[in-house]
Amino acid sequence: MADRYLSFTGTAPGRFLTRRLGLPQPTALHRWSAEHPSFTGELLHLGAGKSPLDGPDGLAAVLARTGLAVRARSERPVAVVLDATGVTDIDTLAEVHAALHPVVRSVARSGRVIVLGAPLATADHHQAAVQQALEGFVRSLGKEIGRGITVTLLRLTDANAAESTLRFLLSPKSAYVSGQVIGIGGAEVTAPADWALPLAGRTALVTGAARGIGEAVAATLARDGARVVCLDVPGAAVELESVAGRLGGTALALDITAPDAGARILAALPSDGLDVLVHNAGITRDRRLVNMAAERWSPVLDVNLASVLRTTDALLSAGGLRTGGRIVATASIAGLAGNAGQTNYAASKAGVAGLVRALAPTAAPEHGVTVNAVAPGFIETKMTAAVPLFIREAGRRMNSLGQGGLPVDVAETTAWLAHPASGGVNGQVVRVCGQSLLGA
Repeated sequence: MADRYLSFTGTAPGRFLTRRLGLPQPTALHRWSAEHPSFTGELLHLGAGKSPLDGPDGLAAVLARTGLAVRARSERPVAVVLDATGVTDIDTLAEVHAALHPVVRSVARSGRVIVLGAPLATADHHQAAVQQALEGFVRSLGKEIGRGITVTLLRLTDANAAESTLRFLLSPKSAYVSGQVIGIGGAEVTAPADWALPLAGRTALVTGAARGIGEAVAATLARDGARVVCLDVPGAAVELESVAGRLGGTALALDITAPDAGARILAALPSDGLDVLVHNAGITRDRRLVNMAAERWSPVLDVNLASVLRTTDALLSAGGLRTGGRIVATASIAGLAGNAGQTNYAASKAGVAGLVRALAPTAAPEHGVTVNAVAPGFIETKMTAAVPLFIREAGRRMNSLGQGGLPVDVAETTAWLAHPASGGVNGQVVRVCGQSLLGA
């Protein structure tokens, strides 16, 4: 369903009226398209403290490869990257304010502000305190900056390990990711032969692929070069065949909750195995707990969590995921912040986040596989179109960008996590919610 309020505020009368009434004025976001796949303009590179990322092949070299014109000064930057990895005390923390205070007004609409911080694991409690302070700073700036601009904090020690993440965040693909804190490990990464087709020669399985977010994920991975295996329930076989056919992929109709689902998936995969596993299938059966019968609890937990656990275990134990593989699961901000009437759904999605955080540290060394999750907020789908008007409008406006996200926003974030050069991103649960006020 179209967001008529967003469209109205883009007109001259809409801007005048909403300004007079003090109503939100969301900015139409710049998303990826084949015609406009990247930003054009200048990237303002700033620093605070003495950075450990300097060097001939350090941060400056990585930023230069993003395609944006890197500048130390810019009157109208499309993006700002502030290197605060060298912030160690209150004095150098003040340099963050000094660097960004004069420039935040000048960032272009739908632009980006990225702050780079150091990992918090340090014995120096002064450094830990000011590095933690960056999180409050970034989340607050994201809520006040407006004009469709996103603000993100990356914690890293190696700029090259963060290249795929920086390219994602400095592109239209990250339009609905804001207010996030993302950790990048020091894993060795290999750049793809073609950054425009990073998944070329790789196979991806997407569950719940017949419609909505799953369909968008499958299409985005196919755009990036992957051979996609589209999985959904037998009842959606017609839609599933249509999606798979359009993407040049394979349709696999089966019940993901079946005890033999893992074995059947393995049998359907190419002989060289799987590179990307996307757990997207999910259902809702909403009721307040006092009115929730077991018949509404059990199916949600079985589809959204138990099947994820069983399938993941089956594929890992059988070696179905190749070295360098990626597991991306779909959580939800309901699982992170809670939501009335969704104790079953929120429990299942919080469980997905728990799986990611527990499995990631062992899956990487034992199987060569990373494990991450996306946590969507209010995404414009057929399901949310059926939500009552006032609840739907609240969902759209209660975030820093003042609008709902699109299925492609979740898909683009999934594609970044699935990227072969994203090996340093592991154990992360990334909200795709426009910095929703729920749990933020």
